[in-house]
Amino acid sequence: MIVLKTERDLEAMRPACAVASAVLAEIIAFIQPGVTTREVDEFAAAVIKRHGARSAFLGYRNYPCHTCISVNDEVVHGLAGDRVLRFGDIVSVDCGVIYRGYIGDTARTVAVGGCSVEAQRLMDVTEQALYEGIAAALPGNRVTDISRAIQTYVEANGFSVVREFVGHGVGRTMHEEPQVPNFVDPKCNQRLRPGMTLAIEPMVNAGRPEVKVLKDGWTVVTQDGSLSAHFEHTVLITEGEPEILTCTERMPSRLKVS
Repeated sequence: MIVLKTERDLEAMRPACAVASAVLAEIIAFIQPGVTTREVDEFAAAVIKRHGARSAFLGYRNYPCHTCISVNDEVVHGLAGDRVLRFGDIVSVDCGVIYRGYIGDTARTVAVGGCSVEAQRLMDVTEQALYEGIAAALPGNRVTDISRAIQTYVEANGFSVVREFVGHGVGRTMHEEPQVPNFVDPKCNQRLRPGMTLAIEPMVNAGRPEVKVLKDGWTVVTQDGSLSAHFEHTVLITEGEPEILTCTERMPSRLKVS
């Protein structure tokens, strides 16, 4: 069942999304060469607590970390540990928080110090694909319009979208209906209605789309070892243009990617 949020719901959900955005910004600023992914997650835990929130991930289906930290060929759900971040790595940080009973969910991929031209292009295309999808999140459109916008942009730039993991509705629980694939899936064709809140999150590989889960049961990596990037916003379907709840601007100017 798709849950349409009332204005009263949104009075609580907007602050939760603002907290998630603020926490992610602090985590990104903390990342630098020489720190471990465990140190990043511990820092995130402290920031989340300081904001009066709690992690939406820790304990969810027994997930053991406060955030998802995925490095280089890791797509999503990377576990914090002893891995030291090196100059040139790219790191995807997925941050979900619970605040006043609602969840804010957002993700971003950044370079550690700097990165290759191709890695930067992958990140730029993935972020732009997110905004292409958000621009299609209009009342009366369908989920497939979001999916098509993302897939078309990604593949036109020579990259591939992951099939096994998708975006989703979000609100009081982490995963609500509908699913929001980053590729056109005729089964996910629900009409977009005001009050729907969606976590739109392209996961884009530099190589082929196939992925696998490591023996830890969580970390998803590209099968061919290629780099992967991940960007995400929580978005509200309105009567007009979409509202990005995990962004301070209503609809930021879309990036320019050559």
